[in-house]
This record gives sequence, C-alpha cells and structure tokens, in this order.
Amino acid sequence: MPFENISSLQTTAAFPVILFYKYIAIADAESFAAEQRQLCGSLGLKGRVLIAAEGINGTLAGPAESVERYVAALKADPRFNDVPIKFSAGDAGTFPKLVVKVRSEIVTLNAGAITPNKDNQLSPADWKRMLEETPNAVPLDIRNRFESDAGKFENAVVCDIEHFRELPQYVDRLEGLKDKTVLMYCTGGIRCEKASALFRSKGFKNVFQLQGGIAAYQEQFGNEHWQGECFVFDQRMTVRVEEGLVQIGRCAHSGRATSRFVNCLHDPCHKLFLLSAEAESENRDHLLCPECLAAGISFATAEY
Repeated sequence: MPFENISSLQTTAAFPVILFYKYIAIADAESFAAEQRQLCGSLGLKGRVLIAAEGINGTLAGPAESVERYVAALKADPRFNDVPIKFSAGDAGTFPKLVVKVRSEIVTLNAGAITPNKDNQLSPADWKRMLEETPNAVPLDIRNRFESDAGKFENAVVCDIEHFRELPQYVDRLEGLKDKTVLMYCTGGIRCEKASALFRSKGFKNVFQLQGGIAAYQEQFGNEHWQGECFVFDQRMTVRVEEGLVQIGRCAHSGRATSRFVNCLHDPCHKLFLLSAEAESENRDHLLCPECLAAGISFATAEY
C-alpha cells in the first residue's frame, strides 16, 4: 500500500514520508513557522511545511526515528493532538531540502473568505458505498489535470486545471453536476474541505467529500474503483498499489503506458506531462509538451 497508518511506521519504512494537515486558527504564524523550522532542522527532516492563520499543511521525509519524534512533538501541541498522519515509503532523495513558509492559505484557492467544510465528509467505506449504490453519484476529481492523468477513480469527472487556484473559475463548467450526487476527492483531503465550500456556495446541493482523500481510501480498499497511480508532490512523482493495478497513464507523444512525468523543456511553459523514456530517446522534440510543439517550438528553439 502506498499510504499507511502512522502506527505501522517502525515496521513499514526505514525512510518514511508523512502527509498531514489541519485547518485551525494559528495566532502567530511567523513564530510557529520558526518553531517548525527549528524542530524539523534539528531532526534532519526535509520537505515542505506551509503555515497560515488558517492552519498547517505539511509533507516531510526522514529516518523513521526522526519522523516519529516529529509526530510526537506535533501531537504534544493540543491544537494538533488529533491531526491524522499518513505515510508512505520514501528515501533520502524524496525531497531535496526543507522549506517552511508562511502563506496566506495552506492550500491556495483564491476564493476570498471561505470556511472549509467538514460536515459532509464521508469515511472511505461510506464514500465507496455511495459510489456503488447511489444511481446518480459522480466522482469528481478536484486535483490538477496532470494528477488525474496519472490516476483517478473510474468514471470520474476531472478538472482541466493546472493549479487549484483555477478551480473557482472552472466551477461554472461543471453546471451539469448540480442535479447529481457529487463525490469529490483529492489526495489527502485538504483541497476538498475548501472545494466543498466553494461548490456549495455556487448552488451544488448534494456534495460529499472523501475524508482523508485517496491516501485514506487506498489504505482500506487499494485499487477498488481506482485506476492508475497517485500523483505526489515530491521527487517520487507517483505512488501506487501493485495488486490489481490498472495503468492509465499514457505518454503524451507516443501513447505508451508510463507514469514518468517531466516538465516541458520550454521554460515559459514548464507544464508537467507524461513522457515515456522510449519517446524521449526517439526524438528530443518530445521533451516539449504537445501544445508547445503545436505552436512551432522545437528542441532547437526552446528557451531553457
């Protein structure tokens, strides 16, 4: 399994990657960020921790003992004693460095004042049951376009966006789902809490979110109703469950099965897309995304 409960940490991975978040008021984000920076640095952890007045969003990697000590310290703070921790196997190269930043949002939606939803969260078992038993249920992937390219739930509606902050403008294109039971999901749940509030504000009545996201679902159900791999924002790029894997990632140039992501060689573009090693070796122009190639840019003329 790509993600597991923190209690399995000692026996599962020598170099675990943890994923966690919580929306909660933080009075002095700068001071808290300094504390997190010192704690993570002292433990030799690498990764990203984003802090805002609205909460914390982190993904860190390091030796198992260091990660355990970090989790213990985080949960010793009464504000975070109930924060769910997901982890997967990594290595020393999962993150190149430690970044702890203060932001205006712990996940950027740019939708103004919005209160994250929790009242419509469904456990993975209940979300799966509703997907199977509700005739008008539609799984909605509110992640970025390239994440869905790597993997998604069967028959999911995906959003053609490059960044989560584009979702408020994209919602109008999903008007046809207003009379459906919308079962939204993301990687770990953090984006759904805001997206749910956004959709409800736009008149979507039956909106439910997958509590804990894909990470929590695959802990329990592996690849049931899931196709492909789960994109992650670190050097691994994707994680996957081997048993029952249905590979859906396809090279943007050759159509070969692949889960290998690259950034478009043309720096002004730099979009992520799937590129098989074979296609790259066949033609250096394939290092550019299809859109840049269609615009007449080539390996020889690209800016990089």
